Amino acid sequence: MVRKRVAVLGSTGSIGRQALDVLSRWPDRFEVVALTCHSNTDGFARQLAQVKPRWAVAGSDDHYNRLQSLTAKHDNQPHWLLGEAGLETLCGVADIDIVIVGIVGYAGLKPTLKALQTGKRVLTANKETFVVAGHLVAPYLSQIVPLDSEHSAIFQCLQSCWSADNEVKTIYITASGGPFWNTPLEQLREVTVEAALNHPTWQMGPKVTIDSATMMNKGFECIEASVLFNMPLSRIEPIIHPQSIVHSAVAFKDGALLAQMGQPDMRVPIQYGLSYPTRWALDEDNQEQVHLDLTRLSQLTFYPADDNRFPCLRLAKWAGEEGGGLPVVLNAADEVAVELFLAHQLPFTAIAPLIEQVMCNFPAHDYPSPSLETIMEIDAWARRQALSLARQLGGTLPVQATDFAHQPVAPYAGVAHSGGF
Repeated sequence: MVRKRVAVLGSTGSIGRQALDVLSRWPDRFEVVALTCHSNTDGFARQLAQVKPRWAVAGSDDHYNRLQSLTAKHDNQPHWLLGEAGLETLCGVADIDIVIVGIVGYAGLKPTLKALQTGKRVLTANKETFVVAGHLVAPYLSQIVPLDSEHSAIFQCLQSCWSADNEVKTIYITASGGPFWNTPLEQLREVTVEAALNHPTWQMGPKVTIDSATMMNKGFECIEASVLFNMPLSRIEPIIHPQSIVHSAVAFKDGALLAQMGQPDMRVPIQYGLSYPTRWALDEDNQEQVHLDLTRLSQLTFYPADDNRFPCLRLAKWAGEEGGGLPVVLNAADEVAVELFLAHQLPFTAIAPLIEQVMCNFPAHDYPSPSLETIMEIDAWARRQALSLARQLGGTLPVQATDFAHQPVAPYAGVAHSGGF
């Protein structure tokens, strides 16, 4: 059997580590030929010693120098690449068959596009690529297998029915609700970073965990599902499911509803992505770890997602329906807001209002189908504006977007080179 050659982007992150765990179970089917890391140099050095990839990408010169020191005694030294350019170069390498994208955020966009454009199969958990550049990804959907548990679930439910527009009534994307789905609204003003990072079900990185607490993560996932499955947002409904057993469901127009269920373990959708279109049996020990015993389920509960409690859902719907450059602004402002919150520089209840005000300053109708170059310009503008608003705010505790409205912020004025849109 010829082994598939795999690159794992973001190998020290939550998705990357679990992907390597799954890949290690199938040494006769896969060879991990490339690993990438942004900043976790100690963890990356350990992975390099164990995996011995041909290629490695470090986040910066400083990280590379640190890694050179940590790996000086390793027998097999990889071919090194650096930074964003290194990620793109790696994803264009001919002797890679599969790219697993475990990178969080906007940083996953350009390497994902490069991998798709060079004909690779892409297994991705990077929802932001679909949010900011769905129209650029759409021509390559046949090369993509989603790794997020929700989109993997929908993908599996639709395997028997790909004429989705004619036969699907509603896609239900489930959400645990995070740690605050039933917290009294007045108490959200006092939410700490530590409390927001305490997700009740999933073990994830800090950015995704905060996005789960605000439900922006679910808003992103609705936009991603719209792109992946060519479905209008009006037929995609997020619902709260605290047990995280039903990962998503599809209601068909004939009255049937198909749901994919399983333990909340990301290794299951990762393995399905690697084995697709078939399924591979786990060994008995691993089967026992992830097996779902229906007789032990005491209850499965579902609740509507409340836009008043989770205003980020409303913002994501607005951006997704408007399209064009507005989802770029949504994502960029969210990344800044979450980073500030994690740094104790922005209150939890200010995340959504900050994002909304940046969105309000952007003339979305002027940029219906931005090129990659324009997406990069819009992203940079939105980040600057989000930072400017947050700094001018001066540590107050807003709960409405109007609290930002008095702040003087220049509206988006376009880019110097306007070709391509």
